[in-house]
Amino acid sequence: MIALITGASSGIGEATARRIAREPGAQLILVARRADRLAALAAELGGDPLVLAEDLTDPGAGERIAAAVRERHGRLDLLVNNAGAGWRGAFGDVGTANLRRTLELNLFAQAQLTEALLPLLRESAPSAIVNVASTAGRVARARTGSYSASKFALIGWTDALHAEEKPHGVHVGMVLPGFIATEGFPATELREKALTRWIVSKPERVAEAIYEVGPGGRAERYVPRPYALAAAARILAPSLVRRVLGGGAAANLTTSTGAESGAD
Repeated sequence: MIALITGASSGIGEATARRIAREPGAQLILVARRADRLAALAAELGGDPLVLAEDLTDPGAGERIAAAVRERHGRLDLLVNNAGAGWRGAFGDVGTANLRRTLELNLFAQAQLTEALLPLLRESAPSAIVNVASTAGRVARARTGSYSASKFALIGWTDALHAEEKPHGVHVGMVLPGFIATEGFPATELREKALTRWIVSKPERVAEAIYEVGPGGRAERYVPRPYALAAAARILAPSLVRRVLGGGAAANLTTSTGAESGAD
């Protein structure tokens, strides 16, 4: 299996690289901005992964990556669109500029890379694309509107892409993490309190979900799984969800947990 993972220098992307590297015959393509971190991971994993230090918001990044993959392997079995980030702030304070930069990384960069790699994925069918969305793409909180907007959009695009690419033999699924303890989002306060500890999961669990959705062919997975209940409640009882998210506990989550998930 030839697998390309973006945001592979830390967090969910790094955990996904380690998970897929355990599969017999797996060959990895590691993509992120931090070349030194990628090189260290590649040396640790062994097997001579292809390391590509790229900023995915660069308009030419997708074509450069596609050319490198085609030259080295001539095929691609799995694309994991994981790279992303979020910058907190109420819309009245951070405005459209924050919304634009978040969408640029969390949606348009993913689409640009997918567009460049889609011919190779079709040629390699059966193949798969896994988009790492977020439970924030189902339920939004205060001060995270830009991040949620980007993930809501990613989810909608993923569903449409699945319908479009199924006839070509390319499975498209998604993983929706909740709070995940990573370098960019340590979730220290949440993990220290018994009441909130359960809502924080590990990158390794997301990596396993990515494998289930990609090679495993699942449509989507929430991590932790109970987050699916919040997504259902948003549809079935929107007024209740708004009241809960407007309460004190939700405010603590919004103001005390640092940056949203991210990978570069």
